[in-house]
Amino acid sequence: MARHNREGEGEDQHGRRYRIGYQPDWLRQIKVTCDLDNGRQSTKTLLRNPERPAHPPGPKVHTQVDSPQLGLSFGLTLHDERRVVRRIIVETVVPGGDGRDETISFVVSTLPDEE
Repeated sequence: MARHNREGEGEDQHGRRYRIGYQPDWLRQIKVTCDLDNGRQSTKTLLRNPERPAHPPGPKVHTQVDSPQLGLSFGLTLHDERRVVRRIIVETVVPGGDGRDETISFVVSTLPDEE
């Protein structure tokens, strides 16, 4: 039987905080990609699951990402009975204070079966 979701926190390249709700038997990590002040992009691990899977994940898993500082909140619900999904990419747009929107991407990776 799958376990209840866990809560975690992470910080991006600009020091902005995120709260993450995740299923410990499914999630491996979440990476965040955003633009730096010099115009380049940077990718950083936002959260890495510290637990090893204790049970196979259920056919439906949920992951939640919130950043009150950015006014960003989204949830993913995945129905994957055969456990074939390995990675989900979410691209968001956050309105900037200077009138320019900021694109922030998240890569949500699952634990492979052999782990």
